[in-house]
Amino acid sequence: MEGFLGSDVARARRFLDTRLWGAYTAVKHGAPAIRKGGSVVLTTGSAGRRPLPGTTVAASPCGAVESLTRALALELAPILVNVVSPGLVHTELWRDMPEEGRRGLFESGAASLPVGRVGTPEDVAEAYLYLMRGGSSTGSVVVVDGGGVLV
Repeated sequence: MEGFLGSDVARARRFLDTRLWGAYTAVKHGAPAIRKGGSVVLTTGSAGRRPLPGTTVAASPCGAVESLTRALALELAPILVNVVSPGLVHTELWRDMPEEGRRGLFESGAASLPVGRVGTPEDVAEAYLYLMRGGSSTGSVVVVDGGGVLV
């Protein structure tokens, strides 16, 4: 059986431990050292906003991190707490995928996106820099996905 009903709960729990509880723990222990008006920027993923079949394990913590961000923005104010949500980005994350499959992923991804290309690490870095430098955004999600949640 595939998908959610055939998923390994222990594997899903490990993924949640890393993605959700890792962020939670990092902020809990790091926040006391952040100055008033300082910034925490977490990372989530577009699967939380536009899950595909078979991505329940990946999508669930993404949505949870967005909720965590909003709650922390209120609890830690005046520290700013935001999250960046990248879509498909051409990074080393895909290095274990065979070259032909990787090339196909990026080409089909680019063709399906309104911007006509997949993201780059530089695109995503700009979102982090904006949130770290700005003083007016908190509890926000900056989506860097080339319009992927739209299509």
